[in-house]
Amino acid sequence: MIELAALFAVTGAASNAMGTAFQRKAASTLARGGGLRMLLALAHRPVWLIGVGGVVGAALFQALALVNGPMALVQPLFVLELPFALLIAARLMRRRLPGSGWWAIVAVVTGLALVLGSAAPSGAEDQASMVRWFPVLVGCLGAMVAAVVLTRPGRPPLFRAAVLGSAAAVGNALTAALLKSATGTFADHGLRAFLTSWQTYGFALTGVSAVLLLENALQAGPLTASQPALTVGDATVSLVLGVMLFEEHIRTGWWLLPEALGVALVVGGVLKLSHVVAATQAPEPSPEDSLRRPTPPVTS
Repeated sequence: MIELAALFAVTGAASNAMGTAFQRKAASTLARGGGLRMLLALAHRPVWLIGVGGVVGAALFQALALVNGPMALVQPLFVLELPFALLIAARLMRRRLPGSGWWAIVAVVTGLALVLGSAAPSGAEDQASMVRWFPVLVGCLGAMVAAVVLTRPGRPPLFRAAVLGSAAAVGNALTAALLKSATGTFADHGLRAFLTSWQTYGFALTGVSAVLLLENALQAGPLTASQPALTVGDATVSLVLGVMLFEEHIRTGWWLLPEALGVALVVGGVLKLSHVVAATQAPEPSPEDSLRRPTPPVTS
């Protein structure tokens, strides 16, 4: 079951990365703007529909992964979404991936393998009592609200992006915990129990809140501030929630040394990948821009 959960998690990360890359590719072909008109225009583009399918597929794969394995294993594997997104986006945008990007991908994959191999997450519970849910809900929702209050207009963009990205990470982790509980209810008791479970509506609300926080984080400041906070924060908070709610286990003792080394590799790789992703998504200058560019003076 652990192997199946890992397979579904990796597939979900790849599917979400594909969906995001294809949606951005479609949006880049439209004039600036938003609203219903833009959405209708995108709906007529096959590339955008492929992107939507990728995001929907990612949600299904995540649910299957959480049903089959511990949250402390599944959610950290979604860190792989960032390398997948970079590889797909570079291909779609016809950009050449620099050598530093490849080394960063190697660092993330190696670090993640080291962390999960050393921690060896285990646990088969998918339900928790309200005694365990209450402090988790208060802590996570309180952190998300506090982030919104702290990032009022006027604060530095780097600070706002990092804090809102962290809040989105908390929201993603809480959504995954609620999703794990809801899908466990569906697997054990059927559709009626799933539709009457409070966790079902909880993961829908927290999921929407996390998306809104992420959108605000991306608008508030550079990707290099929000993406590491989101990627590393989601994995860290998910591991904590897995232990607190579902009594999942990870190895400690001397295993903490290789785990710390793996975390360092992941963080370093994610920081570098965030810079590479930002550069990959930057629009290339058009021929008209090149013609308008001033010619440097000739010096003797």
